[in-house]
Amino acid sequence: MAKPNFKFQKRQKELDRKKKQDEKVLRKQEKEPSLAEDEADALPVAAEDEVPSE
Repeated sequence: MAKPNFKFQKRQKELDRKKKQDEKVLRKQEKEPSLAEDEADALPVAAEDEVPSE
């Protein structure tokens, strides 16, 4: 009897989980597209040359 390839199984499980999470994010974006845009606009964007003060 062949030994199970646990690394392959783990990787497949991780890929499935990531795919499911991505689909969930897409569903949420489709459900409330205006909310996602508002949040993106509300976040301040720092310039590359700008260093945040401590």
